[in-house]
Amino acid sequence: MTDLAAFAREKGVKYFMISYTDLFGGQRAKLVPAQAIEGMVQDGAGFAGFATWLDMTPAHADMLAMPDPDTVIQLPWKPEVAWVAANLVMEGQEVAQAPRNVLRRLVAEAAEQGLRVKTGIEAEFFLLTPEGDAISDAADTAEKPCYDQQAVMRRYDVISEICDYMLDLGWGPYQNDHEDANGQFEMNWDFDDALVTADRHSFFKFMVKSVAENHGLRATFMPKPIEGLTGNGCHAHISVWNADGTSNAFADDSKELGLSDQGRAFLGGIMKHATGMAAITNPTVNSYKRINAPRTVSGATWAPNTVTWTGNNRTHMVRVPGPGRFELRLPDGAANPYLLQAVIIATGLSGLASNADPGPRYDIDMYAEGHKITDAPKLPLNMLDAIRAFDEDGELKTRLGGEFSKAFITLKRREWDSFVSHFSAWERANTLDI
Repeated sequence: MTDLAAFAREKGVKYFMISYTDLFGGQRAKLVPAQAIEGMVQDGAGFAGFATWLDMTPAHADMLAMPDPDTVIQLPWKPEVAWVAANLVMEGQEVAQAPRNVLRRLVAEAAEQGLRVKTGIEAEFFLLTPEGDAISDAADTAEKPCYDQQAVMRRYDVISEICDYMLDLGWGPYQNDHEDANGQFEMNWDFDDALVTADRHSFFKFMVKSVAENHGLRATFMPKPIEGLTGNGCHAHISVWNADGTSNAFADDSKELGLSDQGRAFLGGIMKHATGMAAITNPTVNSYKRINAPRTVSGATWAPNTVTWTGNNRTHMVRVPGPGRFELRLPDGAANPYLLQAVIIATGLSGLASNADPGPRYDIDMYAEGHKITDAPKLPLNMLDAIRAFDEDGELKTRLGGEFSKAFITLKRREWDSFVSHFSAWERANTLDI
């Protein structure tokens, strides 16, 4: 285990950010002087749970964030500060609804079965003006801007700075590009164990926003920040390995698409629970403006709306691009980094337990011919439908944990109630003179 006090002395760190992620994906932290870090490792940093998006009241006891020293990252853009992920504890017990704790428990459950779930994510984001009301590059106007080399070079300073930091951190970044929407970018780094990927995903969002701010811009992972443009996805590439990480349990060249029987069963669990898991992978009101969007300016949404799987075809919810892994294209940029990984493992373990059948493989263009498939479930139309589907999926709730599921549903229903009670400009424009 990393000695944080020694780390501070060796690296010249003055402060530690003891950080956790709440149920809505909000990143919370206490800034702790290096001289006090040993006490924080022993006793934790104190928080009031009710003050963040956790299902607690002001009467709850102090919530303590216990740093996980092995996650420490010295901020590349401010080296005197180091970030460290924390696990939440209250009155000597782990907080069951805390997202990182939910994921840790499921990682342990998979390990008991001799399995290591490894994932990589494709995090998409927009670079906007500081006010967040327009893309930051006025020259980025192409009808099909994906991979636009001029546009990516106009934002070279931001993208290269972030990539340089990932290189220095040893994440193995391997490609960066301008994405399908004007003002949108994607950066990729190596896959790893699910908890490592979740911690890096969490830090990546913090890093991208911080670097953008330092350049006078605003970065957003909002699922659909600009009407008519492609939304921000967060595709997850998934494989399962043996306990020592040397053998891919999903890989079998003798099987269809190189996906083993175990891989098919894991995929079957995801397909079985897809409508319920959407509440986790697509957790905001805005999320459903991405997965149920009309055709975008570029010609395609690149997002699914039906529970189907395929080979190397990007118009379905899951594609198998190569042997031994598959890509879940459902999640969006608002997905909580820890809950995203947790729900992948939960649904996959469900599939393994029941040897679930993923159903028929479809190779059609879902955007052009999706109407021909009449027996595949549709994804939820809105956040309320997603919450209801999650609430009705008893097995998924149990696997994620009863306390977590209750807390998540409670807070998400309140969020929906807040949304529907809001009076919008659309209502006035369409109803004032009725």
